[in-house]
Amino acid sequence: MNLEAYKEIVATCASISTMGQMLAGTLICKDIYQKGSSQGVDPMPFLGGIGMCILMLQYALIVRDPAMINVNVFGLLTNVAYMAVYYYFTPHTKDTRTLIGKAAVFVAAFLVYAQVENPEKIEFRYGLIVTALLLLLIASPLVHLGEIIRTKNTDILPFPLIFMGTFVSFQWLLYGLIINNGFVIFQNVVGFTLSVIQLSLFAIYPSKSKKDSQRKTD
Repeated sequence: MNLEAYKEIVATCASISTMGQMLAGTLICKDIYQKGSSQGVDPMPFLGGIGMCILMLQYALIVRDPAMINVNVFGLLTNVAYMAVYYYFTPHTKDTRTLIGKAAVFVAAFLVYAQVENPEKIEFRYGLIVTALLLLLIASPLVHLGEIIRTKNTDILPFPLIFMGTFVSFQWLLYGLIINNGFVIFQNVVGFTLSVIQLSLFAIYPSKSKKDSQRKTD
């Protein structure tokens, strides 16, 4: 079966799904707004999303892939908006500014590298960098694994982002197979696996806040 004939269809579906995943952050922002505080919400999915979209946009420009360019421009804009909401409602503005500053320096260093690297080697070497960073971002919620097991509570995990991430990574895996890009394939094989692992935590340790709301309803 020749998957090349379905390249544009898969690219469009993957792009739309990714944008849907990025919009899932509005649910988290809604909770922040309703509580009047971002206390207890991990900013890394938003801040990491900004950094990765910038770095992945650079990679998309290197390989001249329109689908990846469009998705990462959209992702950059939405994550900036989410981070703005987080910052507005955070009780720890100084710590948040410090975190943003560190992230900015980190991203800038890789952008400078992309400009000075040998043009013949940049696609492979920069691809390795963004792949490693992307997988770290996807796996970042697992930093809280010990706390989740101890408290038997997954409230700290961003379920909408993880759920959509599982679906999206599968589509980009298919797209990577079609365009025969090893980095896209590897990113999404590992990304899909990590997302499934994180989803399984919700089945093992259901959200306590949902349980409490169900009790109140009953």
